[in-house]
Amino acid sequence: MPTNQQLQDLRSELSPPTEDSPTLVRKFAAGHGELRTLAVLAAQQHRIITSDRRSLLLLATRCADEPLGVWFAGLADGESAALRTLPALAAACGPTETRAEPLPGCQAYPSYLAWLSLNGHPPAVAAALVANFTAWGGYCATLAGALRRFHGFGEEACAFFDFFAQPPTALEQAAADALGPAGLTDPDLDAAREYGRLLQAYERMFWSTLAEHP
Repeated sequence: MPTNQQLQDLRSELSPPTEDSPTLVRKFAAGHGELRTLAVLAAQQHRIITSDRRSLLLLATRCADEPLGVWFAGLADGESAALRTLPALAAACGPTETRAEPLPGCQAYPSYLAWLSLNGHPPAVAAALVANFTAWGGYCATLAGALRRFHGFGEEACAFFDFFAQPPTALEQAAADALGPAGLTDPDLDAAREYGRLLQAYERMFWSTLAEHP
């Protein structure tokens, strides 16, 4: 089976149903979210992105002589770009006393990605990340729209969510090109499903932790 079809199938298999979007995202979509919660999100994302960038660079190093290494390095560059948009989001959301406090439920995802950067099989990690980005991008798109509609946020304040809200098509095709036309092996697909399920679980933990944070 062509690699891009494998990635599309994996994305369809692992992506949560639209109706299962996090409670926090649905609250903002309905105009009931509190900006102080997003200030905490910005603080947690600063830690997450800084960690994820290093993890992706390590994955790039592990396959430095292969096209997949360039793909992981490109993701790391994207994390650097996203990091530059966080100050505007944080400023628009206002101050919070817990801005720098690391929340375990929010930091589980980057901790697992750091584990994958050392122990995961890079092709399977790439496939799992592509599948996971779809849900994350959808949540970011919802938040960006809600912040514009209900809170009057402008382009700069929404830039963080806009950055991740792009459809996964281009990223998915780039991953397929990097992985090559031969496709993922059955063991690769099994590992990608395992990695993807855990990434999804840790992402749900991120959102539920924010929703429950005082």
